[in-house]
Amino acid sequence: MGNDLWKLTAANITDGIASKSFSASEVVRSHLQHIEKVNPKVNAIVTLDEEFANLQANDVDKRVKDGKELRPLEGVPIGIKDTTAVKGIRTTHGSKFFEHHVPDTDDIIVDRIKASGAIILGKTNTPEFAAGGNTFNDIFGATKNPWNLSLSAGGSTGGGAAGLAAGMFPLASGTDLGGSLRIPAAFCGVQGIRPTVGLVPVGPKNLPFQSLGVSGPMARNSHDLGVLLEVMAKPHHLDPLSPGFGFELTQEKNHKELKLAYVNDPVCIGIDNDVADKCQKAVHDLANLGHKLEIIEIDFSEGREAFEILRAQSMVNGFLDYVEKLDQMGENIAGNIKRGLDQSSLDVARAEVTRGELWKKLAAVFTTYDALVTPTLPITPFPFEENYPKKIDNKPTRSYIDWFSTTFVFSLFGVPALSVPAGLSNNKLPVGLQIIGPHFSENRLLRLAKNVEELFPIGFPTID
Repeated sequence: MGNDLWKLTAANITDGIASKSFSASEVVRSHLQHIEKVNPKVNAIVTLDEEFANLQANDVDKRVKDGKELRPLEGVPIGIKDTTAVKGIRTTHGSKFFEHHVPDTDDIIVDRIKASGAIILGKTNTPEFAAGGNTFNDIFGATKNPWNLSLSAGGSTGGGAAGLAAGMFPLASGTDLGGSLRIPAAFCGVQGIRPTVGLVPVGPKNLPFQSLGVSGPMARNSHDLGVLLEVMAKPHHLDPLSPGFGFELTQEKNHKELKLAYVNDPVCIGIDNDVADKCQKAVHDLANLGHKLEIIEIDFSEGREAFEILRAQSMVNGFLDYVEKLDQMGENIAGNIKRGLDQSSLDVARAEVTRGELWKKLAAVFTTYDALVTPTLPITPFPFEENYPKKIDNKPTRSYIDWFSTTFVFSLFGVPALSVPAGLSNNKLPVGLQIIGPHFSENRLLRLAKNVEELFPIGFPTID
């Protein structure tokens, strides 16, 4: 079994280590051998630290031998997004400015991941400063989709999603401002959850009060996703948005039926027919399990412009030290900052008013329904050489992020949103189903994700 340990879930690994069926060192060896085989084709991991991985595995094995209490992710390999600081491991943010940067401290979530017993293998690829829905940068190049190596893995946590799909690790960390956990999860056929804002503390950071960007987990199944979220989501005194409590993964005793609202095109962008068909089948199959389903019409399209304005403002806030260096940055991040500099206070004020009005609309949905379900994305993956699709439904996209407005409009509201595979398209590519719930309803979303994953198992892709 040793050579196939890379195929195991996180739960399989912790159970096997606890029962002494195999060691953490054997788990790491299997993953490193598999990474050596597939990563040159996919380019998911950009900094691999084999020595550190083996040291961590040895520590786990000693802990088991000494009979110490085992931790929730004991011996489970994980990939960390290259925007998240790991002490002693190069962290570039996909930017030439940080090409040789090695942090001397850990991010809050990395502290927690280490304390959980997980084994950090290295850093996963990201677009420059995580700006974009396609993962490429001038340091490491593009990450390819394991289901079709000519296509995009999505972004900005594209390295994490592609690595999961390709079997390089069973868990990954990521971030999500406009969809960066959900987009690549949909394209690569894995799961990613954007938690309620504040639930997973972010930082240390210079802008602790910003409410668009979050950190969160990715995995190949809902249980592993929930365990990693539980590890990440605990209060922290440096995050002022932290609610003062964490997340506890629960198995609901009362499997009551849930009332679901499905909207096919929440932002009026146009949804590919194949994507729409797969998502509609998924929600009807959920209804066949006992959940109540209503197909509704609701329009969040005004959020497209509002989000772009608020995102641009957040980019200026976050990159004040770089406003004189835009010529040294890629077109995506530089364009965001420039837009933020060019827009007016009135633009920002109007965007906030729109955000508030749209929140009332979503809050009204949650007074009637337990969750809102949509396609995660309007399309299946496009060629990785393209920065972004220039047209959706034969209509020009307005910017490099407009095509994933199905995810980013829900970032405006701070609510949890999860992407889970709803099967494969007619051309054998993953299709993501997005499940959105009220604040702090993560357990509900994970329960629905489990239903979907059992209905539509897709397995591993064949990587030629």
